[in-house]
Amino acid sequence: MRCIYIVSLLAISIVLPAVLHAEERLPAAFIRIPESVQSIFVAQTNTAEFHRFDRSADLLVHQGTYYMSIGQAGAGKQRAGDRRTPLGVYFVTERLDTSRLHEKYGVMAFPLDYPNAWDRRAKRSGDGIWVHGVDANGGERPALDTDGCVALRNEDLTALAPSFSENVTPVIVARDLTWSSAEENIELRLELEAAVAAWVDSVSSADLHAYLSIYDDEFQRWGLNKAQWSAVSVQAIASQPVHEQSMSDLLLLRYPEEEGVYLSRFHLQRATDDRMVETTKRLYWRRNAQGALRIIAEDDG
Repeated sequence: MRCIYIVSLLAISIVLPAVLHAEERLPAAFIRIPESVQSIFVAQTNTAEFHRFDRSADLLVHQGTYYMSIGQAGAGKQRAGDRRTPLGVYFVTERLDTSRLHEKYGVMAFPLDYPNAWDRRAKRSGDGIWVHGVDANGGERPALDTDGCVALRNEDLTALAPSFSENVTPVIVARDLTWSSAEENIELRLELEAAVAAWVDSVSSADLHAYLSIYDDEFQRWGLNKAQWSAVSVQAIASQPVHEQSMSDLLLLRYPEEEGVYLSRFHLQRATDDRMVETTKRLYWRRNAQGALRIIAEDDG
């Protein structure tokens, strides 16, 4: 007999306290930020501004705005070589030593995980999108001057470097930065928390009907459509029964440039028959024609 631990919405609220207070005015993209995320960056392409938000106690505070340069052809990357900077939510993957690279990369570089699952679903190509410095002898770069990366002044990037955490720090790239109060986001936050909880519960209970009903009819992953993905998922869930499951570090963000699309990212720990499995899940939600939230793309990491 299996002992299944189902993560309820109440448990999520207790384990993952929200950090946004109703009186705060923050970017509308910030729906729920877990304590594990100490900094968030927003690259505002229309104004060439790179915004930094840091945790202070249980609040997020706008700590500064820095000049940046983006792709020569502007924002909205679609394919390799188009010299555009992608729009979306990305995560820093590592810190690169640029001492042996071309001078244009400056003092250091932080690669971003473009293309993500949403980009791949949209058939966007290319790679090598970094947040990096500039040539020490070249002076400040024009606002549109890179091959698609985000370039900051060396002194600014050096000051910001301690705030970049590998596979933790989000970098939101959007044309414009819109602001709202946490109170305005509460209803959406509760709806997304409930949607994530339902997904976790369906996996824990091996309720395949409930699990598959959460996925949009246009869902894609690994080049598979929903029907193909469903067959793979059913086999995986049936072959790996879950005895215990817990979730932590729930991050919820409104996806830039995509109306009705949201990103949830969280850590998932599962105990199966023979091992403990820890993963980081990314579920991309889209509101369908009936107004319901459904998973349209998915990824690990």
